[in-house]
Amino acid sequence: MSDVINLRRERKRRKSVEDAKEAETNRRLHGRTKGQKMADMLEKRRSEALLDGKKIFSAEGDGS
Repeated sequence: MSDVINLRRERKRRKSVEDAKEAETNRRLHGRTKGQKMADMLEKRRSEALLDGKKIFSAEGDGS
C-alpha cells in the first residue's frame, strides 16, 4: 500500500518547484551580472559629469 499524501502540501510543493524554474529562466533572460551593472553605473556617472561640465549659466547666476 502507498503512503498517504496531503494534497494541499503536494500542490504547494509543485507550485513552488514551477515558480523556481520560472524564476531561473527569468534570471537568465533578463538578469545582468555585477560587472554589467557596475559598467552601466560608471557610464552613467561619466555621461552626467560630461553634461554637467557643459551647462550654461545665465548672467544673474540663478542657474537657469
